Amino acid sequence: MTTDPTDPTDPTDPTAPPAPGRPAPRTARGARTRSRLLQAAEDVFAEVGYPDASIVRITEEAGVALGTFYVHFAGKKEVFDEVVRDLNHRVRTAMTAATADAPSRLEAERAGFSAFFRFTAQHPALYRIIRQAEFVSPEAMKDHYTSILTGYEQALTRAKDEGQIAGLDPTVAAWVLMGAGELIGMRWVLWEQQAPAAYPDGIPPAVFEGLMDIIARLLGGPGETATDLADATPRSHPS
Repeated sequence: MTTDPTDPTDPTDPTAPPAPGRPAPRTARGARTRSRLLQAAEDVFAEVGYPDASIVRITEEAGVALGTFYVHFAGKKEVFDEVVRDLNHRVRTAMTAATADAPSRLEAERAGFSAFFRFTAQHPALYRIIRQAEFVSPEAMKDHYTSILTGYEQALTRAKDEGQIAGLDPTVAAWVLMGAGELIGMRWVLWEQQAPAAYPDGIPPAVFEGLMDIIARLLGGPGETATDLADATPRSHPS
């Protein structure tokens, strides 16, 4: 999994910029305060869920006054949406940086998935908050997946045009691979709650290599189509 190498995310920027229409902090101190509030909100939403999260608890977690919260956010729903945008920005930044120098499509897949699993091991709130977004803010959830999948589809389209992968549908392939990565991360990162440093690629090596083998088979080689790959797969027939 990888985003478009031309993705505008800035690898040196740790947090996403404010949403359109919301002014950016005018001072470095203001930017640091906003960042603390976003991190506190991420922690609180992940720990107790949106219904039980309160602005008072978020500000206490961030160590700022209640009035300071409203300098940066209009209310709980807005800060929730900004947390989703911020997590999305950071995971895309991590994947973009990891795949920037990949010499081939398959190497980009390896680097991108490794970065994704490492990020989710370090930020398991990503799973918990995105799942809450389905009910709290469906538009934020849709934007999260769309922004990742758009870049992924573009990258697969270029690889297909350059003859690096099989003649498959880049849109379908992007959704399939993103879904595989998300569910594998849920199973081996979120449920097992391994320490981020436990595995170099974020998940057990055998699981990671098994996924890479499936990706290699799915993407195939230059000029191959899905029909070619299916015809080359041995089938057992009932006797």
